[in-house]
Amino acid sequence: MDKSVFATLNAVNCNEHTEKKNGLTYLSWAWAWAEVKKRFPLATYTIYENPDGWNYFTDGRTCWVKTGVTIDGLEHIEYLPVMDYRNASIPADKVTSFDVNKAIQRSLTKAAARHGLGLYIYAGEDLPEDEPEPKAKQPSQAVKARRKAADREPEPYQPMDEDTYWKVVECYARGIATKTGGNYKDAWIKMTHAGAEQIAKFDNDAAQVRQAISTN
Repeated sequence: MDKSVFATLNAVNCNEHTEKKNGLTYLSWAWAWAEVKKRFPLATYTIYENPDGWNYFTDGRTCWVKTGVTIDGLEHIEYLPVMDYRNASIPADKVTSFDVNKAIQRSLTKAAARHGLGLYIYAGEDLPEDEPEPKAKQPSQAVKARRKAADREPEPYQPMDEDTYWKVVECYARGIATKTGGNYKDAWIKMTHAGAEQIAKFDNDAAQVRQAISTN
């Protein structure tokens, strides 16, 4: 039986085509689209425009883009704020065409991820589902010493981008397990080195999501 679109793309190991900036992992748009087209030649993408024909949207304060990737008749749409190098929204009067172009490329990559390609990156996982995890090696004395030092000096909090954070909160609130069988809260804490303050906020956000789910 042929694999589904999601199973096919979710099995692709994207690790060698990513780069890290400000604690976040980015996947190359050009590589991602090439991988989609190799497997699904009829796939298309859409860059949505506002009623004035602009390739971004604005409320007068900030801006965002809207893109979609369609494979086998199914379109996944992604909205993404136009952000600066700190992943903070750029004021509308400061946005340039270069900023919009970068946001469009990132948005298209995340839309492709909704079809499975590199989705594990946004969930904070290290490897795709079909890739066996490497066998752990016994740590050397030097590594053990560094680990002890790390235990005494906690690493600083490294926040996720807002979109990924809320996806993790929702998965945890819905009781969805990670691919390794754990929960998303523990995975988030491990990935971001969250402290008591961040964990308290996470619990509060999860409680609000649960309440919203129960009322729908």
